[in-house]
Amino acid sequence: MLFHFDLAVLRRRVTPALLSLALAASGPAAATSLSLPEAQKRALDRSLQLRAQDAAVTASRELAVAARQLPDPMLKAGIDNLPLSGAERYSLGRDSMTMRRIGIEQELTRGATRDLRAERYERQADKTRAEQAAAAAAIERDTALAWLDLYYAGQMAQLVAEQAGQADAQAEAAQAGFRGGRDSQADLLAARSAAVLVRDRAATIERQRLNAATMLARWVGDLPDPSPAGVPDITRLRHNPETLPSQLDHHPEVAVMTRAEELARTEARLADAESRPDWRVELAYQQRGPDYPNMVSFGVAVPLQWDRKHRQDRQVAAQLALADQARDERDEALRAHSAETRAEIGEWRTGLERLARYREELLPLARERAEAQLAAFRGGKAALTDVIAARATELDTRLQALQLEAETARLWARLNFLLPTTQMNTITAKQEAQ
Repeated sequence: MLFHFDLAVLRRRVTPALLSLALAASGPAAATSLSLPEAQKRALDRSLQLRAQDAAVTASRELAVAARQLPDPMLKAGIDNLPLSGAERYSLGRDSMTMRRIGIEQELTRGATRDLRAERYERQADKTRAEQAAAAAAIERDTALAWLDLYYAGQMAQLVAEQAGQADAQAEAAQAGFRGGRDSQADLLAARSAAVLVRDRAATIERQRLNAATMLARWVGDLPDPSPAGVPDITRLRHNPETLPSQLDHHPEVAVMTRAEELARTEARLADAESRPDWRVELAYQQRGPDYPNMVSFGVAVPLQWDRKHRQDRQVAAQLALADQARDERDEALRAHSAETRAEIGEWRTGLERLARYREELLPLARERAEAQLAAFRGGKAALTDVIAARATELDTRLQALQLEAETARLWARLNFLLPTTQMNTITAKQEAQ
């Protein structure tokens, strides 16, 4: 379900189309136009980290199966009571006590202990799967941020390129006016300086665009001149912004810590189970000389826990303390994420309000001022420098509006992709079914 930012002025006037503050017309679509969902899917498909975590989950589940089995029996062989002196020394058959022995020993590990050992690996697999979900959410978020950076850098580059053309034309007009005696040398120099400054700003923004393209390629791979297409509606979130801060139990990082606590609790239960000694049984066949009967021996062995309070009990207490540590760290992280999310929601809402103000008030005022200065200049009531200053102010206002929209869009991306999308959940389900 999508939740709309409930602000009356935005309902009346701000639509996804109006939120794109690049006023220049868009050129033809690039051959490699890339929507945000397509970029995120491509990033998820390319991720080696997610693939590595799949392997780690498989390994943990294989170990869980092995942990449920009894330990391998031990084959034992030897010679008992071999004489070392006298007439029968080194003889294997003349002394009545000398025996050749072969036997087998088996440790009888409790079923509950083996189940807990398997559960430990299953909890490790759950933790790895939670880490994979956190990694997927981070990939979706970072891909969205890179995609938005490239989109708005392109919009800024387009805007400045338009202004650069106007500044060059203005400089040519000032040159002609200076030659005809209509404009002063100061007007000519001011026009030339304005054109140079706009070109310098264009070079800076182009470098930002190339850097953004490089960061996007880190996630989606090398594409020939990728062009972000279909800017998302940054006034809407996948989550309810009113209840989101109090519903972060499933935040990817918090979920990882929850799985870590479950693993620590299982480790504590396993330590308690292993504090109870397991028995061993042994069966041996003993062969003596031809004059003596062969024998069979059997026996049991069990550890003597003579210092339990300083060994086994301490190990159990240590695992319980680690579980408490994991719980407290999880709760602290939940508090931190809740506060951070509340702050980002507030900043996002403020950004939308400011965007509406720019669109409805500041941009029209800057444009009208520039037009008024130009009309006054044509009527001989204003200097060329006044026109140049007004146009520079209009350009700065339009760039500020785009920069504000870009910052608000980044906040939207961080909030909208706090959790993995249904797309990632589907991929995970398919992987688990394989």
